[in-house]
Amino acid sequence: MATDNYYLLDYGAGNVRSLVNAVSKLGYTLKTIETASDFEKAEKILFPGVGAFGYAAEALVRKGFVEPLRAYLDSGKPFFGICVGMQVLFEGSDESPDAPGLGYIPGRVRKFSAQDKAVPHMGWNHQTLAKHPAASASNDWSYTIDGRQTYYFVHSYAVPYAALQKDWTLAVTQYDQEQFISAVQLGNILCTQFHPEKSGQAGVNIIKAFLDRPVTVCPPPQALARPTVTPISVPLAHRDGLTTRVIACLDVRANDQGDLVVTKGDQYDVRERNTATNEVRNLGKPVELAKRYYEEGADEITFLNITSFRNVPMHDLPMLEVLRQASQTIFVPLTVGGGIRDVTDPDGKAYPALEVAGEYFRSGADKVSIGSDAVYAAETYWKSSGHLTGRTAIETIAQAYGAQAVVISVDPRRVYVSDPSQTTHHTVQTRFPGPKGEQYCWYQCTVQGGREGRDLDVRQLVVACQALGAGEILLNCMDRDGTNAGYDLELIADVKAAVSIPVIASSGAGRVEHFAQVVQQTGVEATLAAGIFHRREVPIAAVKAHLQQAKISVRTA
Repeated sequence: MATDNYYLLDYGAGNVRSLVNAVSKLGYTLKTIETASDFEKAEKILFPGVGAFGYAAEALVRKGFVEPLRAYLDSGKPFFGICVGMQVLFEGSDESPDAPGLGYIPGRVRKFSAQDKAVPHMGWNHQTLAKHPAASASNDWSYTIDGRQTYYFVHSYAVPYAALQKDWTLAVTQYDQEQFISAVQLGNILCTQFHPEKSGQAGVNIIKAFLDRPVTVCPPPQALARPTVTPISVPLAHRDGLTTRVIACLDVRANDQGDLVVTKGDQYDVRERNTATNEVRNLGKPVELAKRYYEEGADEITFLNITSFRNVPMHDLPMLEVLRQASQTIFVPLTVGGGIRDVTDPDGKAYPALEVAGEYFRSGADKVSIGSDAVYAAETYWKSSGHLTGRTAIETIAQAYGAQAVVISVDPRRVYVSDPSQTTHHTVQTRFPGPKGEQYCWYQCTVQGGREGRDLDVRQLVVACQALGAGEILLNCMDRDGTNAGYDLELIADVKAAVSIPVIASSGAGRVEHFAQVVQQTGVEATLAAGIFHRREVPIAAVKAHLQQAKISVRTA
């Protein structure tokens, strides 16, 4: 089924490898649009957009693609836009007010209200079809989206659903009290706000439907006075349509033989105890284990590189190949952490963090996780009274790839005090007194894999990182890591109250009840576990079944 006239419109931002891999798995090949003349050769175009609206719009102008793209859309040939690839078809976006969109679809992209929910809107959500299927219509795409399935969204801006776009609107999604357009279609133009290439088999099926469909030419949308399917009134969807994510985390490091293995330890000690060799604990190979979790229903997979890999050229970073291989068969979001900072090769060549992140994105990552570097950036932020330099890793990556691409991995530990007056840091009153009966504690941020404590508390860190542009918090707890005693609910609730971006609860889960407990008592958007999944002590399916029993919405594969 290989073809030379199906093209990818890649403007140079974000992870397009997953889409290319999905297309390849389906038996097709894509050529990349290099010049304006390629638009005339194309019979089908896929336009995946990741990152900021302005970055995409300006890239189209810079490459001279605006008018050729308009001409292609006017030609009536098939077009599939994804996320920002959909948004640029509208008139503009509040994200980048000075960057005009193509104006092909009426309306403007607006930012979500953060009054009652986390922004970005990140995770698996439902959608309601806004058009009646018409089986006889040659340009009816409604069958491609399954209203029974959830698809993966990650965005801070969306187009509010309104009568203005009723002829275009194919599907609508609810996020708390806001309804937005999650898919548009008219003629041979099909676009989704969600990422089908990251939506498991349900998403791959949409891509397959687009590719398998015979190449036909429809009248351009302007010539279609009314769509061939009838718009319907979309009811207010269930406000809990966004599911709670269950994330599998893989701590990856080199063992003593130099092989990459998935490992796990207690309080960050990953070597076998009570053995003569004291070897690094080996729980499996990263790619194989990640594939297993995908097949078992993990909503996301996170790789944390816990080896420094100093003096390794950037193009040989070990995690790059892990991502390349994993993204060939795993079609849910992949996050990679460890080493996302300014680096210098052994030959003296320097690379800013933005370029390092770019290598990971091009290798298959959807998000990068920043640890120690985030702590240093937060310290500078507070010392400068909240001044934004625009030069930190968080700021530069978020500006190019969007806030949703930047995760902050937090490794705090408890410091007990008898009274809040004994410290300048934010304290919580705890139900678990310290060794001397202390009733209060503050959470000290650490760096270098927990080996070094800093004069910065967790609330200072997360507030600063949100201001710098981060889109999500991965909240670990050194005191609970490896204990199987449950998540640190006091820490998680305190952080959740301090920020409006999504929070992932990590460290301490040992039973299915712990997952429901942390969601119900803190309102986190996602839960994460590692060792209990690796050792098959608690299957992912069992976690989701328990969450469903607790009336917590989850994605079912």
